[in-house]
Amino acid sequence: MPTLTFKTLYVLVFIAHGRRELVHVNVTSNPTAAWVWRQVIEATPWGNKPRHLLHDRDAIYGRDFRRRAQRIGIDGIRTPIHSPKANAIVERVIGTLRRECLDHLIVLDEQHLAAVLAEFVAYYNHDRPHRTLGLHMPEPRSRSMIGPICSRPVLNGLHHVYERAA
Repeated sequence: MPTLTFKTLYVLVFIAHGRRELVHVNVTSNPTAAWVWRQVIEATPWGNKPRHLLHDRDAIYGRDFRRRAQRIGIDGIRTPIHSPKANAIVERVIGTLRRECLDHLIVLDEQHLAAVLAEFVAYYNHDRPHRTLGLHMPEPRSRSMIGPICSRPVLNGLHHVYERAA
């Protein structure tokens, strides 16, 4: 993601495939194997780890990534070369993130992008309906069926959430 000063920022996304929940998102200007490994540890707190971790063949994962992941009980799976359909859920989420959020903003710096992504992740997981989930959200919650409907802006009005007022 380019910034206002043409600096390139990199975004790492972890998604739970079952309900399409964005589990962990972080930003850096200098991705390294150590940074990626730290993100894996942060995305899997207190033993809440996935059985499989699907990733591409980028060298950023390091030569010993798969072995290190196996030591903590995660099966690291690399996608085949030139096969975007092998990781279609992530490709779709990244497209959604770009189309619905990042293509409409000029990012100032790393902190700005992290704040925007944090707000979008909350919207994506709690308020945005997903067609593959029968128009439900990744983290379902009960909603009131009575009362007047009000609008709540998300990302300074880029999106709106309509819900019943209490």
